[in-house]
Amino acid sequence: MPRDSLQLDRKFKYSVLFIKLDTMRTAEINTTIVDGYVGLLDNLSTNNKLDLISKLTASVKTDLTNKKSSFKKAFGAFDSKKTAEEIIEEIRNSRVSTRQIESF
Repeated sequence: MPRDSLQLDRKFKYSVLFIKLDTMRTAEINTTIVDGYVGLLDNLSTNNKLDLISKLTASVKTDLTNKKSSFKKAFGAFDSKKTAEEIIEEIRNSRVSTRQIESF
């Protein structure tokens, strides 16, 4: 294998290793945060815990619904009261030419 290929291969492996370590750190931080919340929730009554579960569930459902609807809003037909010919004319009239022809 050529030397350049070996260097690229090593760089790629180091990049993958860094990404894995970074992901592991993020997962560890998330686990620590969740463990902290669980420690706080241990003192709640059963009814309060069930109420919290239902509110968290509703929050997650709302988040998922918002993500889906915002994705769908990105697509669709162009809506205008102008005719196609009017739109084409408007586009053509708005063009600006700054082209300057230089002499030889």
